[in-house]
Amino acid sequence: MARGGQNRSRLLIISFLVTALLLLTLDLRGVNIASGVRGFSQTVLSPFERIANRIFSPVGSFFSNLKNLSSSNKQIAQLKEEVEKLKSQAAINEDVAGQLNQLRNVLDLASRAGYQVVSARVINKGVAAPFKETIKIDVGSSSGIEKNMTVINGAGLVGVVKSVSDDSAIVLLMNDPTFKVGVRIASTQSVGVLSGEGGDNFIFQLLDPTGEIKVGDVLIARGSDGGRPFVPGVPVGIITSIITNPSAIVQSANVKALANLNSLGVISVVTAAPKNDPRDSLVPKIFLPRIADSVTATTSAAPSPSPSIKK
Repeated sequence: MARGGQNRSRLLIISFLVTALLLLTLDLRGVNIASGVRGFSQTVLSPFERIANRIFSPVGSFFSNLKNLSSSNKQIAQLKEEVEKLKSQAAINEDVAGQLNQLRNVLDLASRAGYQVVSARVINKGVAAPFKETIKIDVGSSSGIEKNMTVINGAGLVGVVKSVSDDSAIVLLMNDPTFKVGVRIASTQSVGVLSGEGGDNFIFQLLDPTGEIKVGDVLIARGSDGGRPFVPGVPVGIITSIITNPSAIVQSANVKALANLNSLGVISVVTAAPKNDPRDSLVPKIFLPRIADSVTATTSAAPSPSPSIKK
């Protein structure tokens, strides 16, 4: 068995030597062996090359896509960051526009009434013991703000200043359960008291025994002596429904505040009352026709004076 193996090895070596001599002889005679060998190798190896391409080409594409994917992810992240910046800027612009609109409205109201005011931004809303409904504003005694000054916005009454520091103040909102303000009905001049009930709830109690409450009546602040804590003429609210209670001594009604206390951005503190009561000049225009109709009806019902008799 060993000799047989050795014989086969010798034959294999001899075959390689013979083949080498044959190729050398043909090459010396001008036969292009290299091209033939290359053609042969291409023919033989071509199927293997195609298989290799099918196997390794996706791998190369995969790593290329990974590189592109990383670049794309960076671009997407940058775009998202730019979008968020734009959204933030848009929100800031919208907030500034809203504050400017509120400032314009409150200054217009103050101008028509003849109030001297100091405008401020609301910087916090919360609880300032012992009250439940308060806001903090960014002006204080250094700006001329004092305790018991009336606070308004473009729609009407907001509240009253309760405490003051150098550069800030606490305002008691009109919906606080401890809040009360003397008011009158714009159309009939009947007087009463408005009380805060928390949230968006307010109760009006009519003190005029001969007066009458109607849905849609507008309530106006009567004003206090010296304009503290309330200046006269500030719109307060509108009656939404009558409270029926046969055993009650006074008539009562539910009221909706004209000022939106849930979206206070810019307000004004009235530092000086006007020389003359603005009366009903600050009533929102939408309610003026109803008031005019009520006044006309009251005038028509009054008896005509007797004609004078000439002697």
